[in-house]
Amino acid sequence: MSDLRVSLWSCGRRQWEGGSVADADDVRRLALGLPEVVEIDSEGFDFRVANKGFVWSYPERRPGRPRVIRTDIAVLYVGDEAEKQALLLGEPDLFFTTPGYDGFPLVMLRLPRVDVARLTELVTDAWRMRAPDDLARQLD
Repeated sequence: MSDLRVSLWSCGRRQWEGGSVADADDVRRLALGLPEVVEIDSEGFDFRVANKGFVWSYPERRPGRPRVIRTDIAVLYVGDEAEKQALLLGEPDLFFTTPGYDGFPLVMLRLPRVDVARLTELVTDAWRMRAPDDLARQLD
């Protein structure tokens, strides 16, 4: 990641070549900008459409320690195992998984390593896969 040039804006936003680095506020803004999204009260962020989760903060669990909600990592719904594996293998610097997520179409996204444009695509795609068809067509 030595080619990643991080600088600080005067407002505190980090930037790299190609765009702003994403954070939890971006996840919130993007998710709430989609039709019929509900934010569930939580320690981090948790967004649903039609009562189905599509993006939430990562609940990190370590043996013998209390669960920690990581707002610098988003859990994203990706639809199926093939898409999950494609993301994990294609962009291991952005995406990861843990044994607790085996068998589920979910990946963890490292927010400080993704730009806002890519986050927009990922959150919107997750929403489309969870929204009812008639609702998803509103974005077409």
